[in-house]
Amino acid sequence: MTISNALTNEMMTRPTVATINLDHLSHNLSVIKNHVKTSKIMAIVKANAYGHGLVPVARHLVELGIGRLGVAFLEEGITLRQNGIQLPILVLGGILNSQIEHFLDFDLELTISSLEKLKQVEEVAKAKRKTAVMHLKIDTGMERLGVHSYSSGSFIEAAVGAEHCLLEGVYSHLACSDNPESPMTLEQLERFEEALFHFERLGVPVPLRHLANSGGILHFPQTHLDLVRPGIILYGVYPDPASRQILDLKPVLSLHSKVVYFKTVEAHRPIGYGATWKSDHMIRVVTVPVGYGDGYCRALSNCGEVLIRGRRYPIVGRVCMDQFMVNLEAGTAYNGDEVVLIGTQNQEQIRIEEIAEKAGTIPYEILTGYNMRIPRVYLKNNTLLEN
Repeated sequence: MTISNALTNEMMTRPTVATINLDHLSHNLSVIKNHVKTSKIMAIVKANAYGHGLVPVARHLVELGIGRLGVAFLEEGITLRQNGIQLPILVLGGILNSQIEHFLDFDLELTISSLEKLKQVEEVAKAKRKTAVMHLKIDTGMERLGVHSYSSGSFIEAAVGAEHCLLEGVYSHLACSDNPESPMTLEQLERFEEALFHFERLGVPVPLRHLANSGGILHFPQTHLDLVRPGIILYGVYPDPASRQILDLKPVLSLHSKVVYFKTVEAHRPIGYGATWKSDHMIRVVTVPVGYGDGYCRALSNCGEVLIRGRRYPIVGRVCMDQFMVNLEAGTAYNGDEVVLIGTQNQEQIRIEEIAEKAGTIPYEILTGYNMRIPRVYLKNNTLLEN
């Protein structure tokens, strides 16, 4: 029985559904743990857990014994707290002064990216008679957030001396680690280590050091340090075509729909908006109820593929807001037949990495682009969980 045919719950009104395989998530975490050996793991669940569902994914990771979670924004951290997630949560993004009290109220760890921000956090923590838990952000080459490594001495000294802040970690972010041949990663590691020297100079213990994202985990064991931050590889997807596929990762998300219309199209009759595609002979065409309104890339117009009855068929014409058309040539399909947009059908498979390449983008954008108009269902121990 196919996954889409198994989804008979009356609440599932759409024929399109994303299935999140939590068993595959468990597998990927285990593989990453074995690979990084003694380094601790902070699982990154920002951007709705890369499109997989923030709260369900976080709850499963807690069940698996993960020690820490990382998110991008304050509201993501608050959502996790409001849904009973109690373990340490680091907010990786920049913060406004007006947000600081909410970090303290919800016991969320802050990224401190400047001396001025440190002073603001110290003042708010003192006024609220609370201790702010912080991680210092060192800029080693991204030029996004953080104090430059070459001018980090006074910043680290002030953080060490803060009376109302607990210095939990110090970190940076790798810009080019998805490519194992890039020399920049080792340059960033060297700059990070130069910044860490200030702890030795001050005669204080170094807090948790973390540097490795998914690319660092895959390609640069020197960057694993005390803690690693797996993001996209946790969900079974490689970050870049240049990435070495050295881990046995299993895709966590699959995307399925169904045929809702079938017709024959005469030769030379254009298909879709803009009349961008036509055949020189009669063909059979089916319509699938997914479009860019769901986050399915319009860039897949005239180049994407889907699986129907175990065979690959091309998308023809432009992807519409709510649907797209598929050329069966002389093939056969009926209304209600399963259409696999991401995943496996019989012996064929379509992966996120393939879709990203055809759309001219990165796997991250594909995954995080699928919005909440697409229902998510969750598989655990090969059984669909109740919503």
